[in-house]
Amino acid sequence: GYVGLPLVVELGRAGFRVTGFDHDATKVESLNAAKSYIEDIKSEDLEPHVRAGRMDASTDEKVIAEADCVILCVPTPLKKSKDPDMSYIEASAQAVARNQHADMLVVLESTTYPGTTRDYLVTALEQGGKYSVGKDLFVAFSPERVDPGNARFGTRNTPKVLGGVTPACMSAAKALYAQLVDTVVSVSSPDAAEMVKLLENTFRAVNIGLVNEFALICERLGLDVWEVIAAASTKPFGYMPFYPGPGLGGHCIPIDPLYLSWKMRGLKMPARFIELADMVNTAMPEHVVSLVASALNDDSKAMKGANVLISGVAYKRNVSDVRESPAIDVIEGLLARGVVVSYLDPWVPSFKEGKHVFESMKADASFSSYDAIVIVTDHASIDYARMVKEAKVIVDTRNATRTVAAEAKARIVRL
Repeated sequence: GYVGLPLVVELGRAGFRVTGFDHDATKVESLNAAKSYIEDIKSEDLEPHVRAGRMDASTDEKVIAEADCVILCVPTPLKKSKDPDMSYIEASAQAVARNQHADMLVVLESTTYPGTTRDYLVTALEQGGKYSVGKDLFVAFSPERVDPGNARFGTRNTPKVLGGVTPACMSAAKALYAQLVDTVVSVSSPDAAEMVKLLENTFRAVNIGLVNEFALICERLGLDVWEVIAAASTKPFGYMPFYPGPGLGGHCIPIDPLYLSWKMRGLKMPARFIELADMVNTAMPEHVVSLVASALNDDSKAMKGANVLISGVAYKRNVSDVRESPAIDVIEGLLARGVVVSYLDPWVPSFKEGKHVFESMKADASFSSYDAIVIVTDHASIDYARMVKEAKVIVDTRNATRTVAAEAKARIVRL
């Protein structure tokens, strides 16, 4: 996936013999053919390693037994109840336990709550009593810091936080990661490393929640939140700009802080900032639906039967990942009100949501036939200049039309 494949490439570049293990046979087949399925990794990055025999992939967990080092990069989603779904970590820990051998290094990179590495990985590996962590088995946690679509920071030049269960575990893990990244940041334990990742993403979730609330406040006061943010950003100290949007998306920011919130509920200590930010952020898609309803109403159009185009369904700009995308919630909200929904996304040709299968309109199709257009994801390749000239109404949740607003014939409603 987005975490494992970049590691595979860096391991190959460092001269290691590396195998990708995945249950998805399609991904395995692609890797063995040196074909990448992730935007940040080019097929030419894989080809020399596959050709040289340094890289392959398998769906057979027995390949774990051949490895000196095993890095786990499995999903850590939330259940519908917003409790952690630990099934992927538990299954992968058991798979490693079935195939472990002496002197193996096992590193977990999946984001989770403090204590997971000890509770799941160490417990599974020591269960049979054959090996002891820190003596003949080595375990660490290193939180992934992958930012899909980031052209500046990749695996090698992003500092890597690393926490070993024992000093010997730390030494073994550092020996590996020092070959892959420019900077290794050592912390005292896997628990500390797990908490580092949660702090990073909670920081972002809370600040996005804050600025989303400011957007709602500015709307009520008749102010332009984008103007306010731009002016505040001129302060050279004590301020960092965050921007409002239609909600949170992706596999990290909407999910990771809730792992900590769940953990603290068990300790009878509410994580108030996290829960409040989640409440604000998860309400944003419904607010966008309300903005569409108001925009249509101003044109004397009912929502039922209205033709609305969603511009961008990926969770962030210039990627194809739709996981946890707020666009899905916006689409569901519109469909529930009888809206006829279409979408445009050059990165996502098609996707399925519930019983609905959607296909993207062509990039050069006219914008004039829609009663309203909602910009949910501000992909750089979308022609916003043409959009503002052809569309009737645009609900712009990303301020994507700011540079072409002067040319607009459309009425633009901003978040």
